[in-house]
Amino acid sequence: MSIFAVRYTYDERAEVRDAVRPEHRAWLAELATAGVLLGSGPFIDGEPGALLVLQAPDESALRTVLAQDPFARDGLVTATEVRGWNLVLGPWSTPSS
Repeated sequence: MSIFAVRYTYDERAEVRDAVRPEHRAWLAELATAGVLLGSGPFIDGEPGALLVLQAPDESALRTVLAQDPFARDGLVTATEVRGWNLVLGPWSTPSS
């Protein structure tokens, strides 16, 4: 499994995000339960957006997962930056042998 850092940029329709947020968070909770989502949350300043850290076999599989996000489905995500991430230390890392 590869780990990816995903940066979402949202459009300015905060009222639509507020309406869709419960479905979006339920989708994220399912991914967390499945071990796909390691962490996520919105940025607290600057342009509207969020950071998600996920595991997937490859970027293509990850993008398939991201396409199922209710925020993406409703056009709230205007940009998605996907970057592979080499996790070295922290609670999500596994000890090297």
